[in-house]
Amino acid sequence: MSGIHPFRVLRAKPLWIANGVITGVLALLFTVFYVGANIDPVDHMKNLPVGLVNADKGAAVGGKQVNLGAEISESITKSTVSGDKIDWKVMDEKQLTEELGKGKLYGALVVPADFTFSTVALTGAATAGTPARPTLTVLTNQSAGSVGSGLARTATTQAAESASLQVGRELTAQGGSGQVKLPAAARLLLADPAAVTVKDGHPLDSHSGLGLTAFYYALVLVVCGMLSANVISGQVDHALGYTHNDMGPLRLHRPLIRATRVQTLAISSTLMAGLSLLMGTLVMAGAVGLMGMDASHLPLLWLYSVCAIAVTGIGALTLLAVFGTPGMLVVTLVFIGMAVPTANATTPLQALPGFYRFLAEFEPLRQITGGIRAILYYDAQADAGLTRGWVMMAAGLVAAALFGFGVLGWYDRKGLHRIPAETKLETTAAPA
Repeated sequence: MSGIHPFRVLRAKPLWIANGVITGVLALLFTVFYVGANIDPVDHMKNLPVGLVNADKGAAVGGKQVNLGAEISESITKSTVSGDKIDWKVMDEKQLTEELGKGKLYGALVVPADFTFSTVALTGAATAGTPARPTLTVLTNQSAGSVGSGLARTATTQAAESASLQVGRELTAQGGSGQVKLPAAARLLLADPAAVTVKDGHPLDSHSGLGLTAFYYALVLVVCGMLSANVISGQVDHALGYTHNDMGPLRLHRPLIRATRVQTLAISSTLMAGLSLLMGTLVMAGAVGLMGMDASHLPLLWLYSVCAIAVTGIGALTLLAVFGTPGMLVVTLVFIGMAVPTANATTPLQALPGFYRFLAEFEPLRQITGGIRAILYYDAQADAGLTRGWVMMAAGLVAAALFGFGVLGWYDRKGLHRIPAETKLETTAAPA
């Protein structure tokens, strides 16, 4: 017994400095990743993919064929008002349905087939009755992300309103030049002739969290893998006798079974792979069975869930084994701190600063979310994010294995073995 009161350690400057640096850096990094990524999505937005469809069949006016939809489409694509914030994708209605159904578009603007006919009718409608008002349709796509869908809706609505005003100016000019005698009812609509209607371009079932169940489900998988890695790492160390295991007031300790660092990681990874079967099953049972989440392709969802937990967990175990005690901080930053803002779930990648878009290329949560979204919302189509999810998970597993076993093998070759301090002390203290 040293006779020193335990609370005297609070007077040690290194204790305050070390913990202050670690917790301070952690607080700053989480602030930068979470707040910095989402502080101004509109200003950072670049090339947000939005569909533009001209289904207008045109109409004959004064012996000449007119297509106002084509004029509107050309005006929107050539406009510099939005700069490079919106990437207008000109396509037909079939392509639009396919692209919305794969989450490749955040919204769309559709000029209907009768737009020119309905618009021209305003200039020649009978005085009795109110002329039918032409419409422009704005389509949203919450399945691709609520924020991205909202940004696309704002952009397409503004484009539709601008197009309506432009058409109104042309009609007003015709009426003012005397080319067409306009009835009173029609004159009221000429300044802004088109009505803008908003519809859901890819409707989801009611229990889809407005397009967010894929993100939260994927987040659960990542958190399960990350936290279970911490548990498994500690339990394997206890089973091998390298650490104590505190169970309430009891401290349990097992006899030492010497294992290399490579062997320890192999044991932990095997345990993680086996337990991921249990965790993946329970996650799906809880989400779909207990909570009623809308889901199809259940066997595929189960397999993907199991693999996502296993790969995340093995990656986390690798970081814990390589970095030791600081490894949990690294795991938290990689799988949560940098992952959530770059998951392409709440804020679209196109509305993130460049640094965060770079992180999203390899951050695991983005890849896993894309695969889950494809399974839940897009009929498990390969090019809706499912193929990328599988490929990136496989690449992550290979990278973790090469990094983990490579570094730990080097530790073992250098003689940096995991021998308890007590064993070293007993050995060196023995009389000659």
